[in-house]
Amino acid sequence: MSIYNVIKKPVVTEKSQNLEVRGVYTIYVDGRATKVSVKDAVEKLYGVTVVKVNMVNEHPKLRTSSRRGGISLRRKARTKAYVTLQDGQRISEFQTLAS
Repeated sequence: MSIYNVIKKPVVTEKSQNLEVRGVYTIYVDGRATKVSVKDAVEKLYGVTVVKVNMVNEHPKLRTSSRRGGISLRRKARTKAYVTLQDGQRISEFQTLAS
């Protein structure tokens, strides 16, 4: 898998912004990605040193739509990666998204 296919998009939430202060970045990644492939992709794309990667599989949630006659829809399952960087390092592209 190419490093450009591993990372999908950053997670922009209040929790992820609080973690960025401690050097932990939250990213949606491909479901087939491994911790090693996420680490390699972040290091090569952003030029930083990754200390640790934690992965979380989000289960698909059900939601109902009243416009469609009460039909139940299912959201896609997603995989999040919490990437911890070496002390003092930042990813500048993520700083502009939070502003």
